[in-house]
Amino acid sequence: MKPEDLNLFRKQLIKWYTANHRHLPWRETHAPYPVWVSKVMLQQTQVNTVIPYYLKFLDIFPDLNALAQADLQSVLKIWEGLGYYSRARNLHRAAQKCMAEFDGRVPDNLKSFKQLPGVGDYIGSAVQSIAFNHLHAVVDGNVKRVLARLFMEGRPVNQSSSYKHFKIRAEDLLDRDIPGIFNQAMMELGALICKPKTPACAICSVQSLCMAFAAEKTWRYPKRQKSRPVPEKSVVVGIIYKKDQVLITRRKNEGLLGGLWEFPGGKIKKGETADQACIREIKEEVNLDVKIDSFLTHIKHVYTHFKIRMDVFWVVLNK
Repeated sequence: MKPEDLNLFRKQLIKWYTANHRHLPWRETHAPYPVWVSKVMLQQTQVNTVIPYYLKFLDIFPDLNALAQADLQSVLKIWEGLGYYSRARNLHRAAQKCMAEFDGRVPDNLKSFKQLPGVGDYIGSAVQSIAFNHLHAVVDGNVKRVLARLFMEGRPVNQSSSYKHFKIRAEDLLDRDIPGIFNQAMMELGALICKPKTPACAICSVQSLCMAFAAEKTWRYPKRQKSRPVPEKSVVVGIIYKKDQVLITRRKNEGLLGGLWEFPGGKIKKGETADQACIREIKEEVNLDVKIDSFLTHIKHVYTHFKIRMDVFWVVLNK
């Protein structure tokens, strides 16, 4: 874009955002802690889902100190149902690190902020620009889609090697006077107007500067690299009752669903039947000798990078 086109894009985008942006609770403040919490929650989660969790989280953990002093289990409990629990664990650890190493404050520079657990370029750039007005462009899925159509960008948006290029594009567009507002406007444009399948080009405030719109090819962008088939894992769990109690175990803090509670079980090995795997896993996990009482149900569930097929059994202790 020519310099005059860049200025026009910024002016028209900010004008549209000022008049049309959604009134969301985390936009009522520029304080770094609540902005940070919102950006962590909004990763891979829809806005309407996040709102009640955000409000409840800040009610119980209103500042860094409250979060840092909280027990991890209480943090995970508040996060329950929001998914991607490593976000909660990392945020909890990061709060503790802020209290111990940064005088109880959110670091006000990107380099230091990115030293905290769970803080990558997206969260780092968003918090630093919105809370501190620092010149860092945000690149998320919405922004990449806007950029891909704006410049008829042929690089796949879901290819990791493309990220640096989209980042450069975003930095070139960034409004140097109000970077935080501009970043929010770019994300909002992608969320409300420049949608994946049905972009509302007719009412887009920057359509005159969009190369894909001018070429009548918005439907061809963004480009995506074909995804690999999602692997499927076969697992079993056993439900063990003793009188009026049921056995649950806590997962290790590291890894998938870290720190959460579950019925004992695990993956089915090659050559095993589901009931054999259930007996073996319970022995290995909690050192109990059990036998299958009956089959309860079959469950399918999809995570981000894999699917599971789970057989659930009623299990009793061997006497």
